[in-house]
Amino acid sequence: MNRLARFAAATALASSLAYLLAGPAYAQNRAAGTPAKPAAAAPAKPQDRMVVDARELVYDNDKKTVAAVGDVQILYQGRTIEADRVIYDQANKRVTAIGNARIIESNGTVITGDKFNLTDDFRDGFMDSLRVVNPDKTRFSAPRAERTDGETFVFEKGIYTACEPCKDNPERPPLWQVRSARIIHKKSEQTIYYEDARVEFAGIPMAYIPYMSGPDSTVKRKSGFLSPRFINTSALGYGVGLPYFLNLAPNYDLTLTPTYFSRQGFLGQVEWRHRLMTGSYAIRASGIFQQDKNAYLPSPLGPRDNEFRGSVETNGKFFINPRWSVGWNAAMSTDRWFYKNYRIRNESLSSTTYLQESISTAYLNGQSESAWFDLRGYYFQPLNYQDWQKQQPVVLPVLDYDKRVHKPSFLGGELSFTANVTSLTRDTAAFSELPQQKSYLITTPSYSLYDGCAIYDKNHCLVRGLAGNVSRATAQVSWRRNFIDPLGQMWTPYASVRADVFSVNPNTSGVINSRVATIADTSDEVFGRVMPAIGLMYRYPFVAKTGWGTHIIEPVAQIVARPNETNSLRVANEDAQSLVFDANNLFEWSSKFSGFDRVEGGVRANVGALYTGRFGQEAFANLLLGQSYQLAGRNSYASGDLLNTGLNSGLETRNSDYVARAQISPFKGFFLTGATRLNATTFEAQRIDAAATYSNSIISASVGYGRYEPQPDLGLSRRREGLSLNGSLKVAENWRLRAGVLFDLDKYKYDRELYRTAYAAYLAAPAVSAMPVYPNTGPFQSASTSFGINYTDECTVFDVSYSQSYADRQAGSTKDTRTVMFRLELRTLGEISYSQNISSGSSDGVSSN
Repeated sequence: MNRLARFAAATALASSLAYLLAGPAYAQNRAAGTPAKPAAAAPAKPQDRMVVDARELVYDNDKKTVAAVGDVQILYQGRTIEADRVIYDQANKRVTAIGNARIIESNGTVITGDKFNLTDDFRDGFMDSLRVVNPDKTRFSAPRAERTDGETFVFEKGIYTACEPCKDNPERPPLWQVRSARIIHKKSEQTIYYEDARVEFAGIPMAYIPYMSGPDSTVKRKSGFLSPRFINTSALGYGVGLPYFLNLAPNYDLTLTPTYFSRQGFLGQVEWRHRLMTGSYAIRASGIFQQDKNAYLPSPLGPRDNEFRGSVETNGKFFINPRWSVGWNAAMSTDRWFYKNYRIRNESLSSTTYLQESISTAYLNGQSESAWFDLRGYYFQPLNYQDWQKQQPVVLPVLDYDKRVHKPSFLGGELSFTANVTSLTRDTAAFSELPQQKSYLITTPSYSLYDGCAIYDKNHCLVRGLAGNVSRATAQVSWRRNFIDPLGQMWTPYASVRADVFSVNPNTSGVINSRVATIADTSDEVFGRVMPAIGLMYRYPFVAKTGWGTHIIEPVAQIVARPNETNSLRVANEDAQSLVFDANNLFEWSSKFSGFDRVEGGVRANVGALYTGRFGQEAFANLLLGQSYQLAGRNSYASGDLLNTGLNSGLETRNSDYVARAQISPFKGFFLTGATRLNATTFEAQRIDAAATYSNSIISASVGYGRYEPQPDLGLSRRREGLSLNGSLKVAENWRLRAGVLFDLDKYKYDRELYRTAYAAYLAAPAVSAMPVYPNTGPFQSASTSFGINYTDECTVFDVSYSQSYADRQAGSTKDTRTVMFRLELRTLGEISYSQNISSGSSDGVSSN
């Protein structure tokens, strides 16, 4: 059929269908021969007009049918219908589409089948061998289905899945599907109902569910049950929680999660979320009256004394305007073990393997292109039994302000203003004895937290925090500018003035186990210091190009002159307790101390050489080697403070230790990084950090090594050394294995030292002490181990993992922690997770009974 004939046929079918599908009065008027002038009729909207395309038309006046035959395509009311043949039955007002029938809805849903028997508006009807593909790639199929009211689908012997069919074998069952006697999809309710359903994996039935329902893909928020939560531990027994979500309004909701534990009873959890025009906030609460308190250790090693246990967490953030915001993140619990014991989510939890605490904060923050302001307060709740709440500070406020002005008209360069105000209160001082000798074998609680320091002595005690109130205000203005001379040398002069005011109001005593600890000076005092500084940095890069790369060698020299630091022993060092001297802070202008309480004094020079190389498109290398010198004045890093910060840092001598840093990537995906600090005299490594990583689409692997020599003046009498190995491997399409292990290379040596000490005591008094057992351990002692397998595709996430960490005796644990975790997520259906602690001993306050 030529194009003109095809257009004529399509126009004739469109006219016929438009006539036949029109209202009864219009049809009767046309039959009577009266003019077709429906005066009140409005022009048809574009979406209501019918567009028909077909190869030919077949009229049957006896049966009163019109058929469009050959590559039929009909566009009507946002729907597109395609088929080999479309027949309109005027008497029954039915439209039948036969052969490769397809309906494309306005929302992108594609419905295909062998035969459609529809109403004349294409909304309702019966469909054979039906397949439905929604815009979100979810799929329904059934040998027969019915659509009513234009919005309810009933699939007889229906199948639902969110998985795409196999490209090589479309007839093969998907990874998972739900096969049901009837699937009812009610669009008005945005709900899918399954009757007599079973969940199949790879065509194999795995679970039978008599009845279930769930939201369809258009639902973002809807009331109903969420995925269940399963848990099993020795202290809790078997537990299952079933969350129920209440969609109270578009901008707020409530989630209730009752959880039953076979050993402890019911745990109640509630979460309220509320979003407003300028921000949002959430409140979560949990609580339980325990049925078996003997599952836990007695105080202070565990929560056996608590019948009721619970927690409250809240967070929020609101925008005052585009530049200013206010917010908070707070959490409190009845005891320090509650979060771990009951697997409670706590967004304020800050933890490492051994040091854990819950940090609550509230803040006011503002920022612009050149300024930053932050005002906040902190409250700390320790989560390890040996930490004492009264020694934790309440910090209020902490104010930080930073303003930078680029190219001020009268100076050029950069002018910056910095301010900090910190005030904190602590009920009881925290002392520790030098040298700090802690044993892995602590099995009984001890609250003699002064560790022998009954009276403060600088040579034997460290003050980790003063009791009472400590406040400081700091303001600094600084300027620097870069100059490049005709030879390419870069000169950067620097100048600054800093002023600090301290207020120390100590609580002069604390009583624990009838012991009193005091510090030397117990008077309230207010004092200050002013620290001007001038400095100059010099850099001269030399560039060389060779056949195998571009090389830049850049010598760097810096000198900064200040008066001597004053009052270092009177300053309660709260925010500058950590000092790590390495290549990253070698050329710091202000100070190498980590906070404001301490400041660098005297005249100090820093020198080094930087090498940067580029080789081809991907390879590069970056190396830095340097040293620091105290040229004049008193060395702040040698004077120490109440915590001895600065000693054993590598900066306490006139000529500092050498520091070096290297970053090398020989080819894409492979990186070598390392940093070290070498003794200035013996060149022995005092600190080593090294790592190697490689990754591509198949494999990823990393090796990390760290070794830190003892720092006895800081209470660290032992060397710390560790090795970590981590990696993942893609073993098949969508499948990946992962594993990791952390070795404590120092524990073996320490165990031998303990044995030798115990054996010497046995030889000296065999009748008093027992014969020690030699540690049957090797040098590679596992601190933690984990491995797992993961499957991820467009519709499924499956993950199984195992993790183990050895007992932290200082936290009251006596056995390793071993945990198996399982997670299965079926897209659109939900997620099931399960965690099983397979440890047989005590940890996290749990009794071994």
